[in-house]
Amino acid sequence: MSNTPLLYIVDEQSPRSSRLSTVLSFIHESHQLLTLANLQQRLATNTPAVVLLGALESQQHAELLQRFPATAFLLLGETLQPLLCNANAVGLLSEPFSYATLTQLLRDSQQYHRLLPLQRQHDSSVKFDGMVGTSNSMQQVRFLIQQVAKTDANVLILGPSGTGKEVVARNIHLLSHRSDGPFVPINCGAIPAELLESELFGHEKGAFTGAISTRKGRFELAQGGTLFLDEIGDMPLPMQVKLLRVLQERTYERVGGTQAIKADVRIVAATHRDLEQMIAEASFREDLYYRLNVFPIDTPALSERVDDIPLLISELLKRQEKYSQTRVKFTEYAMQSLQLHSWPGNVRELANLLERMVIMYPDQVVDVAELPHKYRHLDVESYVPQYPESLQERDLINELFQSDNDDDSETTVTDFELDGFETLPEQGIDLKEYLAELEIRFISQALERHEFVVARAAEVLGLRRTTLVEKMRKYNLGKDE
Repeated sequence: MSNTPLLYIVDEQSPRSSRLSTVLSFIHESHQLLTLANLQQRLATNTPAVVLLGALESQQHAELLQRFPATAFLLLGETLQPLLCNANAVGLLSEPFSYATLTQLLRDSQQYHRLLPLQRQHDSSVKFDGMVGTSNSMQQVRFLIQQVAKTDANVLILGPSGTGKEVVARNIHLLSHRSDGPFVPINCGAIPAELLESELFGHEKGAFTGAISTRKGRFELAQGGTLFLDEIGDMPLPMQVKLLRVLQERTYERVGGTQAIKADVRIVAATHRDLEQMIAEASFREDLYYRLNVFPIDTPALSERVDDIPLLISELLKRQEKYSQTRVKFTEYAMQSLQLHSWPGNVRELANLLERMVIMYPDQVVDVAELPHKYRHLDVESYVPQYPESLQERDLINELFQSDNDDDSETTVTDFELDGFETLPEQGIDLKEYLAELEIRFISQALERHEFVVARAAEVLGLRRTTLVEKMRKYNLGKDE
């Protein structure tokens, strides 16, 4: 069913409405002349319509425009000019009626209907498989898919690698009248040139060495459905000639065969290459390009739709959860950092990153500090935990008694000579004070040895730099001026 709104003329100046009707008939616009009562009945059904509104005895013009805000009105005559303050009053027509003005205003009226918020909501109810995002560029891609899906026109999908060109192709198939038929993809760059013809058209038994039986090609497997030719820019020139012949004649023969087979398939091709540049370099046939490029669709790079990244992350994590049974969450700062990334690998790069995060931090929350370095585009101070002294002392004791020997032999307290004590004195010691003094001594020695370069001192002490800074502050171990 066409989305073009119906066209009505309501004007009680009969001569003018007759002249307008005559002009419309010359530009092939089907229309109806209605009374006000009939118009209100038609518009009450919510059928999309454009109304050319003229004189009314009842003077209900303003009420009519306000009652039907989803209807575009074209006003007839200068006396109705004050009504142009209404949003759905698209324009004003005055006699003598101009072909150029009339066609332009009819186009604007159709645009008013097409971009209606309720109309966009209706369009979004169409089920797209795997297409996530609300950005303008994605809405445009969905619109193009809906327009071309109902036809059999060849489609050429363009865009960088990783932008989801096969997803677009599958949605064209799913929304077409061929959706009950097969969707058959083939990557033209992944198959050796000498085997590509057999892959596309099939072969007869004995057609070449190794052809031990008759085999159907992708064209035959896609009969009644859609054939997706991915990376068409990588197809060798000799094969381009044979593909062009099939597109022109809609028939083909298996390799080694003589029987013509009808090609009842819809062709959707895709490439990340600049085919026009390849034509200039004589590496792609111009005639094949124009056969394929009947209806081009450009898939946007992820850097052009960064507002869609949170939605994409949510969708991709749901898919991964089906296989890994785990997922991750991102802080607001982490999400902002990801939106600042350039994403040269597009959606494929994002999916790979999420899989890595799921492996590294299963069922955890990821902040900027946990992201790989190249994805950290925000300077956010990460939380550094401070632990109770009892835990720190326990760690220090464990470190003191931990063995670094290659033979993994256990080291006991008797292996250390601590301030002359080989064994615990009879009178006992204040262990907390003793360990604090020992810690101060070792930290001071490390700092002096490395000229108070905190990072180097922390390295030889096996501490984090932030931990050493806190201990220096605790014991007042700053460099003497």
